[in-house]
Amino acid sequence: MNSSESPLDKPNKLMYLNGGDNSNATTTTTEFENSTRPLLRNGDCNLPVQTVTADSSPSNQLMTVYLNGGMAPQEVDKKIDDGPSGHEINSNARGVFHQILVTGAVLLLAAACGMPIGYSAVLLPQLYNMSEPLVIDIEMGSWIASVHSLATPIGSFASGPIMDHWGRKPALLAAIVPLFSGWIFLATASSHFLILVGRVVAGISVGLIAAPAQVLLAEIAEPRLRGLLIGAPFVSYSMGILLVYALGSYFHWRHVAWAGTILPLFSFVAIMFMPETPVFLARNNQLKKASRALTWLRGCPIQAKRELQQLVDRSKTESEESANQSLWQTLTKVSLIKPLIIINGFHILQILSGTYLVVFYAVDIISDMGGSDINSLQAAVLTAAVRLAFTFLYCFLLLMMPRRMMVIGSGIGSGISCLAIAIFMYIRLDSVQTPMDTYISAVFILIYIGTNTGFMTMPGIMIGELLPAKIRGRIAGNLFTIFNLLLFGVAKGFLYAKQIFKTQGLFLIFGIASFGASLLLYLMLPETKGRTLHDIEDYFQRPNWLWITRKRTAEEERRPKGSAEAEEGVPLKAVVRT
Repeated sequence: MNSSESPLDKPNKLMYLNGGDNSNATTTTTEFENSTRPLLRNGDCNLPVQTVTADSSPSNQLMTVYLNGGMAPQEVDKKIDDGPSGHEINSNARGVFHQILVTGAVLLLAAACGMPIGYSAVLLPQLYNMSEPLVIDIEMGSWIASVHSLATPIGSFASGPIMDHWGRKPALLAAIVPLFSGWIFLATASSHFLILVGRVVAGISVGLIAAPAQVLLAEIAEPRLRGLLIGAPFVSYSMGILLVYALGSYFHWRHVAWAGTILPLFSFVAIMFMPETPVFLARNNQLKKASRALTWLRGCPIQAKRELQQLVDRSKTESEESANQSLWQTLTKVSLIKPLIIINGFHILQILSGTYLVVFYAVDIISDMGGSDINSLQAAVLTAAVRLAFTFLYCFLLLMMPRRMMVIGSGIGSGISCLAIAIFMYIRLDSVQTPMDTYISAVFILIYIGTNTGFMTMPGIMIGELLPAKIRGRIAGNLFTIFNLLLFGVAKGFLYAKQIFKTQGLFLIFGIASFGASLLLYLMLPETKGRTLHDIEDYFQRPNWLWITRKRTAEEERRPKGSAEAEEGVPLKAVVRT
């Protein structure tokens, strides 16, 4: 370039990332130095400002701000490749909005799944009424209540192969059909058999939905939002339970069943318009669709291009590594065994901590603690409302604080409240029950539900974050199957265990299991907040089994151990890499 020429005379020699349009893309050194903004946002992509020297003369030095979302020229490709690492990539406002839209569609479906769970509490009291044409006895009532849980593992087992073969989005769309059909069976049932058929079909659908919904949200969400977006369906799930309780307190069970068809229809339409996950598309060599999906979800083609390249590179590497490996060989790799131990161990301890048992048997438990005159529907609505409020709270805690801190604190709070309940019941064992006992018992139960709800949000997050992408679909369905079978077995055996250990003994078991879950997660669960799924996979390929024995970086050593700063902000692969 001639030294007599001003750089503004040759703007095409500068590097732009605004699709070739140089308008408003340059500022002089003096203007930039006087700016207090460390990051300029000149369009779609929020990338660091880069300096481009247009002339060796200091007086002619210019800054080029390449922050737009158009197709970048070839000269800038190296800048893209050398840009921020995965854990620093954030979507712009438009991309975040699109991720929230996808999550909203899943939330509609999650609420639709919660309604069949709570429907038995609405259906059974009305069917026990002798004036009801389809009046039932205790035996039939127990089958109507439990057959839904027995059918759910069937759907969970089938969901893995379906979403791995056809995709996460088609798996959800296919699962909505039996959910809608189940409500139709219930609303039009003319016999006990058709009621059971409706409960079975709805239970299979709920099993089909669980794994694809969690995997889809994990794969579309950026790292900083992933915990909130994966946890949000549990709020909607709890809202669905509360909604069916509220409807049941005013309407006949057939009308409630007809109302249950509305959310599946709305969710089907919403999911129809959302994209398939980029991870599935990239792994199935549908790169154009993956690029479009990523651009829509991130709001920036530059970030989409980089993220897609990472997906393609990782898929290629994994294909080369597993070319001669069977599924069994893949399942026996230490990098998969470690997350499976964490997930299954937590599932067992979570169930034994009473997370779901107190939902199923809240009235029986409160009656044993001194509330024999309590209204069953009031108790169901109250416990559902409390769980909904705390699930909402925990979703925001997932956004604001480290995962480990939240779930370990939840387990400790749950354990302490369970021990308090057990001690109170032992002290009052031979005493005459008073109304004050009922109030104290109710307060203890509400505290326990509030602290233990943190456990309810974690299984979906663990399955979405900890499992490697290449087998996430197949394994997720199997894990939900195991979980539902364990839950069904424990729920079925609860009344027998209560006869042996009494309610105070059960709460002692709940407390021990809560402390055990906190210990397991303290030792083994990695901090995943703000980390990419690639970083999490890399962590489990390292030799350490315990999170507390990982190799710490010099940056971490300067921070207080156990602090939030020490847990966040450093890539997992940097934490464990020597």
